[in-house]
Amino acid sequence: MKPRTTAAAARRYALLLTASLTALSLTACGALGSGDDDTADARADDDITVGLLLPDRDTARFEEFDYPLIKERIASQTDKRGEVVYANAEGSEEKQSEQFRQMIDRKVDVILVDAVDARAVEPDVRRAKQAGIPVIAYDRLAEGPIDAYVSHDNELVGQVQGRALVNALGENAEHKKVVMMNGEPADPNTALFKKGALGELNGAVDIAASYDTKKWLPEVAAENMRKALKKVGAGNVAAVYSANDGMAGAVIEELLEAGVTELPPVTGQDADLEAVRRVVSGTQYMTVYKSFLLEATGAADMAVAKVQDRAIQFDALAQDEIDSRSRKDIPAMLVPVVALTRENIEDTVIADGVYTVKDICTPAHADDCAEIGLTG
Repeated sequence: MKPRTTAAAARRYALLLTASLTALSLTACGALGSGDDDTADARADDDITVGLLLPDRDTARFEEFDYPLIKERIASQTDKRGEVVYANAEGSEEKQSEQFRQMIDRKVDVILVDAVDARAVEPDVRRAKQAGIPVIAYDRLAEGPIDAYVSHDNELVGQVQGRALVNALGENAEHKKVVMMNGEPADPNTALFKKGALGELNGAVDIAASYDTKKWLPEVAAENMRKALKKVGAGNVAAVYSANDGMAGAVIEELLEAGVTELPPVTGQDADLEAVRRVVSGTQYMTVYKSFLLEATGAADMAVAKVQDRAIQFDALAQDEIDSRSRKDIPAMLVPVVALTRENIEDTVIADGVYTVKDICTPAHADDCAEIGLTG
């Protein structure tokens, strides 16, 4: 998949989403009502509380983008009367369960949850449903009777990563050794990332070692990479499939620590600022940029539509379906993804306003930025 083609698809999706969100905004403001009573009711519905449960602070995007974007969108869709109650589990499924129950006790109107552990969260999802509180799984699919799912096409994420490595390895790729650093096995997204990646890598490269990474922790990825280097040999690792940017950073540090001077291509995901800088410098080959704006905005508007019982707008947002272990045909919004490389930084994260050139091009990266024409 060519990055620019994927970016164009994302922009087309953004236009469709904008149209749906505009309709929702008009409805929420009473513009589509038939009289003053309808308008008054819509405004009364604006006084809603959204519970937001995010899984960790290691993934930079959750604190820096997802929470602020969701909070801002809820406010804009509810005439600033809607409230977001936010909690971060800091990687602990026990802590997230406690936070989930606090949301239920507080009687929030809807819960957006990005689960630390998809299966562990199922009893809390059921408690919420019993309390009459709808639950929308955000970014990661959760088990239990969830009402909807908002994320990206996660199998496509793995395909984009795997295809990038095969292209980077070039001729005779089938004889070159690749290490796979997969994510947390309890996260349903991990299986999708892995499935997509293996669809590109199997038969195309020599997968010399493969590891799961508990709770996506960079320190676990570092430990696994040390095992891989011992098993395969530092000089024999031709590429590393890393499922996300946090692990990619740890992998690269271990390669450098092992004395590798010409780094092999390493993948990533999330377009964390440090990862984008590594892509600019050439130490990380690529990352997958997933539009935080589209995902967070879509989730916020889906939550408002669900609380306000606006089925038409809800259905317009959830045009896909997905299955979990415990439920079939879950309404879903799957946002497209983009392979971010040195060639398209300006057309992706900068064009979308995620980062500025100044954010990326620190003095330490000035020469690398100039080399790819990234100035401003």
